[in-house]
Amino acid sequence: MLSTAVSDTAPAAAPRPPLSRPKDRRRLIWVLAVLLVPFALASLLIGPMELSLREVFGAIAERVFPFAVTTPTGDTVVWYLRLPRTLLAIVVGGGLAMAGASMQGVFRNPLADPGIIGVSGGGAIGAITMMILVPKWVSPEFISTFNLYLTPLAAMVGAILMTALIYTLSLRRGQVDLISMLLVGIAINALGGAFIGLLNTFVATAEELQSVTFWTMGSLHRATWELIFAAALFILVPVFTLPRFARALNALALGEEDAAHLGIDVRRVKRGIIALSASLVGASVALCGMIGFIALVAPHIVRVAIGADHRFLMPASALVGAALLLAADMAARVIVAPAELSIGILTGLFGAPVFLSLIIKRNRQHRA
Repeated sequence: MLSTAVSDTAPAAAPRPPLSRPKDRRRLIWVLAVLLVPFALASLLIGPMELSLREVFGAIAERVFPFAVTTPTGDTVVWYLRLPRTLLAIVVGGGLAMAGASMQGVFRNPLADPGIIGVSGGGAIGAITMMILVPKWVSPEFISTFNLYLTPLAAMVGAILMTALIYTLSLRRGQVDLISMLLVGIAINALGGAFIGLLNTFVATAEELQSVTFWTMGSLHRATWELIFAAALFILVPVFTLPRFARALNALALGEEDAAHLGIDVRRVKRGIIALSASLVGASVALCGMIGFIALVAPHIVRVAIGADHRFLMPASALVGAALLLAADMAARVIVAPAELSIGILTGLFGAPVFLSLIIKRNRQHRA
């Protein structure tokens, strides 16, 4: 009788992921890395202007081998337009996905998406302030020289401050409460939207208004080699640093007390992960605008396949996020060609149903 009562009230065991062996998980990461190559190649080929494989490879090889032959049009389109855009999509998509996996781990909730809980909104407030307000007070020469680095820095500061605020306001008895976190995120996103609206109405010029409006919906159209360098500086450092916290995130999944018993400095680890993740999101927002749901969808897809071991979840999520953003960017260039659709619209159409399905699944688990 006692054993029956215990089995009736015990929570159901988590379903075992299809790829549960470490060897299989490592193999999946290599497969995802190889599959990213055709996505990148398709990004170089697809667009309003059709290019052949010969033109694409010729434009790239010409920079390495003097005897390579390509057309002037192919060289311009590939080297100055599509290649920087492709690399930026890989860096930003991978960074957003890794930030999402890290935040979901530190908050211990798979619904923690930077765009939903307000982190992206904080980055947007910092970026918009630097793009519109600061040029009114600082000399144009200074802005033109350092704007490529000042805007990501301002966005990173805004994202970090907002993440700290979200974390503080969401704590209930030492645990992050999901409802509180979502409500705080809604408030911050509303505040960010109102702030941007006020700046656009009373401060921004017509040219700034048009640029900011398109930027807030997310786009890679500004991709240049200078922007790639800035992306590498502000995004790749956190991307290569966050996996060092994988074992600590695995320990935090057991609970903060158990993690502390395992020798984890919980406070230091949480601060480091939150700062690095928020920096990733802020820099991505500054470089490409508001691109939502990549940070939610990519870790969710990977978690279904390999589970929640962050040693494999984080790099695999980065690869899936890069592929998703590449696919969204290709669709944005083609759907309304020769015009361009904002990437944020496409990721929202794809990510919102996934988010709703996660909420429905969570509610069913609670009722069960």
